[in-house]
Amino acid sequence: MSSTAAAPKNPFREMVEAFKAVRHLDRRFWVPNAVFLLDGAAYFGVLNILTLHLGTTVGLGDVRAGQLVAYMTGMLTLAMALLGGLVDRLGVRRMITLTILGSFVGRALLVAAPSLPYSQAVVFVALTLMAVGAGLLQTSVYAAVKQSTDERNSAVGFSLIYSLMNLGIVLESSVSSPVRAAWGTTGVMVMCTGLTLVYLVAHLAFFPRAAGGPVEAPKDAAGAPVKTSWREHPLADARFLFFIFILLGVRTLFAHQWLTMPDYVTRAYPQEVGARYEWISGLNPLIIVLGTPLVAALTRKVHVLTMMTIGTAVSALSTFLLVPGPDLAALLTYVIIFSLGEALWSSRFLEYVASLAPPARVGMYMGVANLPWFLAKFTTGLYSGAMLAQYCPKDGPQDTSTLWLVYALIACTSPVGLLLARRWLLGGVKASADAEPATA
Repeated sequence: MSSTAAAPKNPFREMVEAFKAVRHLDRRFWVPNAVFLLDGAAYFGVLNILTLHLGTTVGLGDVRAGQLVAYMTGMLTLAMALLGGLVDRLGVRRMITLTILGSFVGRALLVAAPSLPYSQAVVFVALTLMAVGAGLLQTSVYAAVKQSTDERNSAVGFSLIYSLMNLGIVLESSVSSPVRAAWGTTGVMVMCTGLTLVYLVAHLAFFPRAAGGPVEAPKDAAGAPVKTSWREHPLADARFLFFIFILLGVRTLFAHQWLTMPDYVTRAYPQEVGARYEWISGLNPLIIVLGTPLVAALTRKVHVLTMMTIGTAVSALSTFLLVPGPDLAALLTYVIIFSLGEALWSSRFLEYVASLAPPARVGMYMGVANLPWFLAKFTTGLYSGAMLAQYCPKDGPQDTSTLWLVYALIACTSPVGLLLARRWLLGGVKASADAEPATA
């Protein structure tokens, strides 16, 4: 064995090599990512103003609007958890087609709801279709990325999918405010519905017809399907369950970006600030677009647990900037720091879960990993409307300091829990496929 010491690794050179590996990816990777980019614009274009649309245009009020938005976002993740296995059985190409069609019908119904009888029931159906469509589209695209990448480009591949989705949000946010000023929230809904047709056509035209079929279940030497034990299911792994559920606290902050922020900014700040809410919220995806691939490439050899702890701490602690009261500089600083924290851990989490999943069960694993996200979105919506009515009403005295202090303390449970349980988690939580054990 040579006694020559290994040369120290250059993280920037490794980052360049990681991005070079992406050049070899084909349409099986790029077409689903393009679809996800445009779906990010359409989905979040609706979501960013959905509480405003349901509360005013449809006339449901704060509490009911918050509950329905929580239902939609919760149902999205529940669909991933319960139906994610359909992606493995039906194939990526077919599932993407079906999910886009479901989202289109749902958005069209949402546009028509105010003028239809039983408008609240129509909204419920619309939100259900949108939720199931968006949830299974995510699972389908994750599976497409898993199938089209390898150990050379997996980290950057998963960061790109997350980054491109946020690029769609940036593009939509730049035009949402003027559209809303001219045609109200209904105008934004119409715009997002039309965009859905665009990426449906693009998917059908450019995704390779011979690719993205059902994943064949593994077989033994005799050609019979391999039977798996319930002990191999991710729900049977206590450490894995703790790992994903401890994120519940910080994930509530993500839910507040559409459940609380639109009304908070339009009510607690001057009218000229509230009218440009979409521009402020658009800072988040802009930072994610630029930061996530760079962070993923630079930190791809850092243990996922280290990245999760640091990233969730940054996002949670940033919320304390809002506690002193409404201030535009503090709000912008919060959005920037919160987004940097998100860039540190979100795409690495997706890569980690995908690396654990056998090829024939990517959809199922992604669904299980999103169960806490379902709980965060669902439970947050149950109280967000009441908290707004109590601490940030449209008319009357406001106490936004208490509002954000409560939310910040809830979010801090994630990094604190990860830190306290670190030694136990390191005893069983695996690093992602191309990660090395952390020394931090």
